[in-house]
Amino acid sequence: MFNPMPTTMSTDKVLLSPLTLAHLNDFYSAGSYPEIWRWSLPDKCTSIKATEDWLIYSQHMADKGEHVPFAIFDKVSGKFVGSTRYCSIKREDKSLEIGFTFITPEFQRSYINTHAKYCLLTHAFEELGAIRVELKVHEDNKKSRDAVTRLGAKLEGIIRNQRILPDGSYRNAVIFSIIDSEWPAVKQHLQEKMVFSYA
Repeated sequence: MFNPMPTTMSTDKVLLSPLTLAHLNDFYSAGSYPEIWRWSLPDKCTSIKATEDWLIYSQHMADKGEHVPFAIFDKVSGKFVGSTRYCSIKREDKSLEIGFTFITPEFQRSYINTHAKYCLLTHAFEELGAIRVELKVHEDNKKSRDAVTRLGAKLEGIIRNQRILPDGSYRNAVIFSIIDSEWPAVKQHLQEKMVFSYA
């Protein structure tokens, strides 16, 4: 049965563990940089209350089985460095999305994203039996588009006016995916990148 559940995953450099309210202060500290949220409004860290509300919502979605949120830790320093989650879970179709990802600026363009995505993708394809993993990015977010491309995901297209953002603007979402037949090659590519500390 395709049923994503809270779990712990790790590599030699990154630890992913279930995100809970116990991470409130760490999440707020790591996310207190407005540039993180430019392309994924609303800002989850405008205040400690906003962060608490987000974590309560995240727990609610987890309890419903619609999201599986994770805290990301750098094992080298022991720091909480961001968050990510499984979402858009389609059990009957054995597919899900990796989304709501942020990494604190100090650790962007480091090994964190590659290692975290490696954990999530390995678990999705090899433990859960996923046949498709999707990633969505704001059309104008070049940094994230480049990061997803470097993972080995394939560009599928753009969903226009995918949603209305809190400031009233429309978000066009770029859709990337990896399917099960592509996973062995993507896995090898990620493993090669992970050999280097900057990957």
